[in-house]
Amino acid sequence: MAEGAAPVVVRLWHGRVSRAKAPAYRKFLLARAIPDYRAIPGNVSAQILERNDGEVTHFVTLTVWTSREAICAFTGEDIERAKYYPEDLEFLLEQEPHVVHYDVVDQA
Repeated sequence: MAEGAAPVVVRLWHGRVSRAKAPAYRKFLLARAIPDYRAIPGNVSAQILERNDGEVTHFVTLTVWTSREAICAFTGEDIERAKYYPEDLEFLLEQEPHVVHYDVVDQA
């Protein structure tokens, strides 16, 4: 990153749902999760990625943050732990316990 640029952290969460439930889950994510991300100071952006694989649909939320401290305001102290909503139980095939973070070292 350019000298003096603010640090940026990308957070990736992954979940799988049955393909039949994917449209409803997408709607839920757009209505509930994305607004929650965007409401936290330090959230730069939030995207939902979706990929069908046979009868399963993979969802990835890719969120960009100004710092790990900003992520902590969303997740609580353990930022490596995935955050779930009660409604997720209706859709997800399993609850993956952890997310992955990446430091952005350069951007075009």
